[in-house]
Amino acid sequence: MTLGNQGLIMSWTFDEGTGSNTMESISKVRDRIHYVFNQAEFTEPCDPQWRKGVLGNGLLFDGYSTYIAHAIHEKDPNITYQYRSELSIGVWLAPRSYEWGYEGKLSAIVNHHNMDRKQGYLLGMYRHGSWSFQVGLESGDWKEVWAPDGHELPKNEWSYVNAVFDGNEGIMKLYLNGSEVASTDLPRGSRLVEAVDTELLIGKNNHSSLLADVFSLHMFSGMLDELNIYNRALSEQEVIDAYRYVIDTDYGGAHPQLNDEDIQLDRTPLLPDRHRPQYHVSPPAHWMNEPHAPIYFNGQYHLFYQHNPLGPFFHQIHWGHWVSKDLVHWRDLPVALAPEKDQLAPDGIWSGSATYDAEGLPVLFFTAGNDSASPNQSVALARSTYPMDNDPDLVHWVKHPEPLIVQKKGMGAFGDFRDPFVWKDDDGWYALVGSGIEDEGGAALAFVSQDMLNWTYKGPFFKADIQKFPYLGPIWELPVLLPLGRDPKGENKFLLLVSPVGQGADVEVFYWIGQLDMQELSFIPDQEEPQLIDVGDFHFTGPSGMVDPKTGRKIVFTIAQGDRTSELEYKSGWAHNGGLPLSVYLREDGRLGIEPIQELESLRGAKRLSLYDKTLAEANELLQEVQGDMLEIQVVMEPVSAKQFGMKIRRTPDGEEETLLFYDMNESMFLVDRTNTTLHPGEKCRGVQGGKLELLEDYLRLHIYMDRSMVEAYANGLKSLTTRVYPSRLDALGLEIWGDGELLVKSLDIWEMKSIW
Repeated sequence: MTLGNQGLIMSWTFDEGTGSNTMESISKVRDRIHYVFNQAEFTEPCDPQWRKGVLGNGLLFDGYSTYIAHAIHEKDPNITYQYRSELSIGVWLAPRSYEWGYEGKLSAIVNHHNMDRKQGYLLGMYRHGSWSFQVGLESGDWKEVWAPDGHELPKNEWSYVNAVFDGNEGIMKLYLNGSEVASTDLPRGSRLVEAVDTELLIGKNNHSSLLADVFSLHMFSGMLDELNIYNRALSEQEVIDAYRYVIDTDYGGAHPQLNDEDIQLDRTPLLPDRHRPQYHVSPPAHWMNEPHAPIYFNGQYHLFYQHNPLGPFFHQIHWGHWVSKDLVHWRDLPVALAPEKDQLAPDGIWSGSATYDAEGLPVLFFTAGNDSASPNQSVALARSTYPMDNDPDLVHWVKHPEPLIVQKKGMGAFGDFRDPFVWKDDDGWYALVGSGIEDEGGAALAFVSQDMLNWTYKGPFFKADIQKFPYLGPIWELPVLLPLGRDPKGENKFLLLVSPVGQGADVEVFYWIGQLDMQELSFIPDQEEPQLIDVGDFHFTGPSGMVDPKTGRKIVFTIAQGDRTSELEYKSGWAHNGGLPLSVYLREDGRLGIEPIQELESLRGAKRLSLYDKTLAEANELLQEVQGDMLEIQVVMEPVSAKQFGMKIRRTPDGEEETLLFYDMNESMFLVDRTNTTLHPGEKCRGVQGGKLELLEDYLRLHIYMDRSMVEAYANGLKSLTTRVYPSRLDALGLEIWGDGELLVKSLDIWEMKSIW
């Protein structure tokens, strides 16, 4: 407390460093720190995240569950209002991310206010680092002072903030790092009205809006330290002295620096989560949807993803970033692209792709969200700062200031224009953008450029017949085009992937194999009806793809959705993960072949079982010794009289919980039965899902990857079935071969799998 105790009415130093409460130093009251993992259902309980502060320790607020409630008054309607002529707040803070600003509310740093009655005070942040101090006056007015442009609170850096209300002199002031940055006049003799019927909250707005009936918005994300509240107006010199005391005493006169590891999202609390996959790529914590923009550069693969760093819910989308040397073991990197205070993408950085510029350097194409524009989606570009700075991981990206492609009337379904897929060849750059054609259905629109900056519209690349195939929907997202090479007739074939959305759409990944007409820049499918790569239900979506420069393979990435309620995602602290990278290729019979990439074999641990030519009973006898929720399984089954047959996984010894992957010969269907997957009343995974699969051979060859809640099963290299399982019982770890008749197990190999984290 660098100003002494004169007028100090509340103080939190956050020096505890452990535990789930913190002391308010004046009253000596220990306040509870609300944090999702204080009590945990799926992972190990743990303390809130304490880190090094500017003085001693500080507290890291996760952006959606961490806050402190401090009772000021008993909630007695007979208590008369307390009036204050002066009030000051000082706090060190380091934001990790900014909120979108839903309903015009601030993400509270500290507040004790009732907006409906215009009482109390609020110090908080708004969009893109802007910040404000606001008070309710005895006159019934609500007064605000805002930091001007150029004085935003920077992310991942310490700032010392002071807010001063001086009703006697009629002024409110804001200070940043010891310097006054804003003031607003009040009537002399103004008095602040305390909001006596509510709690003082640190890190949460007294009037937070709810998203999905679960998530409180307007919560602070980042570090707080040394929060002091005074019943007097601090002078300018006192503010300067408080700032200088910290930097002179502990930092040799320099402004405190924050270590990246002290503020970045930390996956450690989630590692013991019994449902969170361990060898599938995932964010450190919180929300992701589709991975996208894979690219290879300087010996490393880069993969980006749609990400909300504030919590495990869909909101305020950024581009997260991973890097890998082998497409299997990934490292978390800082957010690559975030909404900023500009006219390009202030409201979201939506999906896109990556390619190379004329010098062979990586560039990112993304959907720029700007709700003040019409349409609010356009195609934009970001360049890496490499090689201008020493940035081998491509951490830093700079956005081109203007959108490159803006949708005009007659250019697809106006207002739906997103997810550019861009590639380069010797003749220039080409782009597909997801959209639709009114009354006709979803479409991928084609564009061409000679310089990567100026683009010409060429018309629909390919469009659906919504009358014939209504499940293809009115709008397509995430178009992907990959070359497959020549078929046995010598014709050059391509793979087109799309994800339908909108009324009547089946939100899955559909594909066609066909030819590319470069003259018209259009796609000619071999057959009109689309096909599915994956026959699971809503778990294999959000496609992206690349041609691997090292091997020439065509690799597809997807999101594996979580299939959970918002309540369970809140409790878990994460939502969704990536699917395993898939190699896609053209088979000799003209069909699309799919296989998980070979590099996944590097994750194999101990081999748990290997057998050949066993009866069903013999195989199951040996399987009794195999338990696990992180396994790779390869099994070949030959039906003798069985018409339905497959494997039960995540099975309890009594069979009360189990999930069945099976093939139905009569219907030519590849299916999963989740009827008995879980007894947990809140989990959604239920029922039977699947789709058509013509085997054209006598054996069923299943390649299964189990990774806690994730299950990916590949049948005969033709189809995948991706699903989710959330057993309630801890002993749901068993396996069993199943058939409704006689069955031979030609081979069965099982490996334990290692975590990539």
